[in-house]
Amino acid sequence: LCDALTYVEKNYEPEVVIDMATLTGACMVALGTHATGLFSNNQALADALLKAGTNSGDRAWQLPLWSDYHDLLKSNFADVANCSEGRYAGAISAACFLAKFTEQFKSWAHLDIAGTAWNSGARKGATGRPLPLLASYLLSITN
Repeated sequence: LCDALTYVEKNYEPEVVIDMATLTGACMVALGTHATGLFSNNQALADALLKAGTNSGDRAWQLPLWSDYHDLLKSNFADVANCSEGRYAGAISAACFLAKFTEQFKSWAHLDIAGTAWNSGARKGATGRPLPLLASYLLSITN
């Protein structure tokens, strides 16, 4: 995902970047399977995505990217660690890692769909989420 973000930065000049991935099981610990984790460097974009999620029934919940969490990525060996030590704030530290590759974007959001992308058990399979959220967002900005 970091490679894709770097590619976008080098080859395009997007006004808005929204990425999504089943980034961490830690997001599932925090939110279960009902809400997508939302991280953003732009509150207006975050608010628009939250509203789109509510309108579409494909809800998201915003988690912080505060600078306090960036300390979790300090490394003795690299510029930045790609995972934090310990068991705390796993989803947040993973999003902070992605944020290191998005500093050039004025409006960036990450959707952690680890808990919402798949059903298990008797309903096993892909859910199609967060497509309703994204469709609602795109319709809201084109009107």
